[in-house]
Amino acid sequence: MKDIVLYCKSYRRDFLRLKRLLDSINRYNVDQISFYISTPKDQHQELQSVLGVGTGYQWVSDESIIASNPRVPAGIEKTRSGGLSQQAIKSEFWRLGLAENYVCLDSDCVFIKDFHRSDFLSADGTPYTVIYQNKEFFQLSINRGHEKVQTNLRKEGDRVKALFSRVGPNYYCPCPPFIWSAKVWQSLDSQYLEPRGLHFWDISTDEHPETLLYLEALLSFRAIPLYPIEQLFRIYYYDWQYYLLRRTGESESKLKTNYLGVIYQSNWDSGMDLGGSTKSLASLILRRIKRFGRYLQSYF
Repeated sequence: MKDIVLYCKSYRRDFLRLKRLLDSINRYNVDQISFYISTPKDQHQELQSVLGVGTGYQWVSDESIIASNPRVPAGIEKTRSGGLSQQAIKSEFWRLGLAENYVCLDSDCVFIKDFHRSDFLSADGTPYTVIYQNKEFFQLSINRGHEKVQTNLRKEGDRVKALFSRVGPNYYCPCPPFIWSAKVWQSLDSQYLEPRGLHFWDISTDEHPETLLYLEALLSFRAIPLYPIEQLFRIYYYDWQYYLLRRTGESESKLKTNYLGVIYQSNWDSGMDLGGSTKSLASLILRRIKRFGRYLQSYF
């Protein structure tokens, strides 16, 4: 079993983004950390046609990850939305027994400089935990008139915290890469889920995102020491945030001082969708008008 690997769960629409991620890993992965990709079985051939074969990654099927939990019914992913299936599959990757820890990436991640094992693991082999209160982003949202963003995230944190009966401040790790320990996921399973007759898919919902479930399990069961760090990538959650920060002089070259990479979230940066957009022409025009309006707003 490896001490740490890189992992990304992807699907057809994101394969062009995934290729960009893979290219950045092949360029900057100094310690040659193994990179695993999972997709549905029926998308494997298309994945190979976009990424190539033997180009710096190992493939596993989503179905093998789902089947690695004997308490989960076969075909459960077909009963859930794509987003919920994705977050459960990512969180159950540890069950394959490939690594003690894994850096969970999304397809829209891009490394922008050299990275090493030591960016993810402490000297004693304990993985760092990305954990913070997210105050900077909350304040930026309020400043720009997007109060609902921080309100929704605070409610989300409260809901997950309540599952574990924890009192105190909300903590977040809202964007990848996530540095996840198999020991933490195992503690959630054995100390919370099994005693209640549950499996991970039962609690992985829109109201209880996997990122917060991991953090609360770590805080509750202490399966590993807590070595906190801030987020490793700069993430642009929304186009208005991207426009505003670019106007302050931010660029990828400057980000290298503090970040290993950058994320242009696919929920607003749809230019790399494989096969193009499926939305109607009217919808696309309206989206562009709204985005141009938010661009103009960044000047004020």
